[in-house]
Amino acid sequence: MKKLNKALVLAISLALLFVLNVTGDTLAYYAVTGTATNVITSGGIHPRIHEQTKDGEPFPSQGIRVYPGDKVSKEVTVENTCNQPFYLRIRLTNGVEKLLASVEDVFAFEVNDAEWTLHEDGCYYYNHVLQPGQRTSHLFKEVELVREQVAGRFGGHTLTLTVSAEAVQSKNNPAD
Repeated sequence: MKKLNKALVLAISLALLFVLNVTGDTLAYYAVTGTATNVITSGGIHPRIHEQTKDGEPFPSQGIRVYPGDKVSKEVTVENTCNQPFYLRIRLTNGVEKLLASVEDVFAFEVNDAEWTLHEDGCYYYNHVLQPGQRTSHLFKEVELVREQVAGRFGGHTLTLTVSAEAVQSKNNPAD
């Protein structure tokens, strides 16, 4: 009987080891993990604003002294300096030192309506996709300091006209 019990215990032990071995392999099979790293780099859009005089000279970065009614040569264009075509808009803002005033309150300029469109958001949109290496036509060629608006209100103050360009890729981005 002892031999039978030993044989039975040995058989059960072997069966248990077999079951644990099979189960362990199965658990290991379902527990295997792996890691993959995928690098995706987005491109950059790079509009470059050019401001120059009618003579082709850069517009002075320190500004110039003007008086109400003066007209200043200032041609504003934008260049696509990246390798992707993009849509473009320009926002004009101004300030009187720390007091804000609308652009129309202070400056007058003739916009190139054939190439640029003013939208209700206050931005001027370029009517074409700007291709890599291309430059827009001018937004305007000169700026006038509006005499009637400026003479009494802003005399002796520093007036600024800020030109900001915003671009978005045109590829896979249909225009509305």
